[in-house]
Parts: sequence; structure tokens; C-alpha cells
Amino acid sequence: MLSTFNEVKIFSGQSSRYLAEQIAEYYGQPLGEIIVQRFKDGEFQLVINESVRGSYVFYVQSTFPPMDNLMELLMFVDAAKRASAGYICVVIPYFGFARQDRKDRPRVSITSKLVANLLTAAGADRVMTMDLHADQIQGFFDIPVDHLSSTAVYKPFIQKMGLKNLTFATPDVGGTKRARSYSQFFDNSTLVICDKFRKVANEVAEMTLIGNVEGRNVILVDDIIDTGNTLCKAAKIIMDEGALSVRAICTHPVLSGDAYENIENSTLTEIIVTDTIPLKKQSEKIKVLSVSQLFGKSIRHAHEFKSINSLFIK
Repeated sequence: MLSTFNEVKIFSGQSSRYLAEQIAEYYGQPLGEIIVQRFKDGEFQLVINESVRGSYVFYVQSTFPPMDNLMELLMFVDAAKRASAGYICVVIPYFGFARQDRKDRPRVSITSKLVANLLTAAGADRVMTMDLHADQIQGFFDIPVDHLSSTAVYKPFIQKMGLKNLTFATPDVGGTKRARSYSQFFDNSTLVICDKFRKVANEVAEMTLIGNVEGRNVILVDDIIDTGNTLCKAAKIIMDEGALSVRAICTHPVLSGDAYENIENSTLTEIIVTDTIPLKKQSEKIKVLSVSQLFGKSIRHAHEFKSINSLFIK
């Protein structure tokens, strides 16, 4: 077994440096040095500019577009393996391609499985991520996966809000388990479901509310907000049914297309997201909570062979 006294080194990809710096600061050490050299044709080369021989290495990089982020992650793992790193844990706050977790039509790739294969083939020993789009993606890996939950950040925040007549809602049936964990945690709160139907991706054709929200303060719970169409439509239906207010908590702020405009023009009071993905611009309706301390604690627990599960609020 790897000794707990092996030196820990934390590195960061270019896209997640803002978060990795906070994680490293909380952990109590500076980030390791990486040099990325770009060529005229767009190709790039990654160099780890210090020794990692025998070290317990953590590399922080979310894999949102552009796909250079994923390639940079794979290149780091390969470089660290060839440099005789003792143990390599890839910290992926937002795991891209997670929505492609099954064959929902003929002749399509199960891309989240492909990414899992690539990480394993590159030489990763462990994966640490947060709020996968589907829990079963953990089974795509043949290496250990630490699946962190944003509930450790959101539950204390919601408690401090002190909202009365609280109801949690899921914008689709698939997120029922996620929303129920909140409704079970908060006394006297209830659960409602928005059942949606899509004809094409990113476009909701029809939505029905299951449950009563009259006179309630509602919090929509989701893992990803992309264009915001689903959340905004759910918020309108909920308000039309007599809710006092509607908020949303969404872990990963992908926020593509007209997302910012959709949010600003919606009936949502606010959306609370985390910093797994950096915001493209600021909005008065979007509040950001940091997950840096949670990842910092998880890195320490992983290195010291302590339970990760103990960090979460049940």
C-alpha cells in the first residue's frame, strides 16, 4: 500500500486554475509548475516542470469545451506516469460528456464510457469528481472513483436562507432522487416533480407539474444548467400554480447559447451554482458558491486513506 507520507503535489490545467489555486491554498501548499507550449498549428505540448517521482499527484481540470481541456488532462496523466509519479488522481470537478451515458438511439457513441477508458489507458489511478449526470457512470471506470456531492455545500447555504414553507422540485423525472435527498433533510419540506418531454435536444416541448406548490417557496434542484430552457419553463409553471418564489440550485453552470438572457427574463428569483465551471459573465440572478474547500478536504482524506463519505451532510 502507498505510504501516507508520500509527498502530495497538486497541479492544475489551464481552464481550472482559478479553482485549483483555491484548493491548493486551502490544502496549504502552492500549485506545482506546468508549462504548456503552443505551436502555430494549434498543437500543444505539456511539460511538468518539477520532479513528481514517487509523489501522490493530484491534477485539477474540468473537461468543459474546448476539447483541449480533455486532451491536456490526458497529456498530464501520461507525462506524470512516464515521470514515475507514485499515484495519480485526476480531479475533474465537472466531468464533460456525462450526458452521453447510454445509447438512446442507434449508432451513437457512449462517450462518457470512452472518456473513462481514455483516462484509464493514460495511466490515471483514481478519479475525483462531483455530481455526475448519472450515478452509474462510476461503473464505467475500472479504477476507484470518489463521487463528491454538492449537498455538502448547498444544504448549509439553504439552512442559512431560513425559507419557510419550503418545497423542493426536480425539473425532470430523472432528477427525483437528487431532489428527494433535500426534501428528506429539511423538516416539513415537500417534493414536486416537473415531467418534461423533448422532441429535440435543448428544447422542451411539453412540461407538467406533479404536486402542489401553492403558497410555497420552491427550490429547483439540478446537476447541470445548459441553455436554461428547462429550468425557466419549470419556474414559470411553478409560479403559475401559486408558488411564493422559485429558486434553483445547479452544480455545473454550463450556460450556453441564450442561457444568461433566459435566466434574466425568467421568473426565477436566483440561481445558485458552484465554481466547477467559471462563469462567462456576471448576472445579478446568479450566485456562485465555491467547492474548493470540499475538494481540498477530499484530497487530504484521499491521501491519508480516510473516508470521503464522512465529509457529507446526511
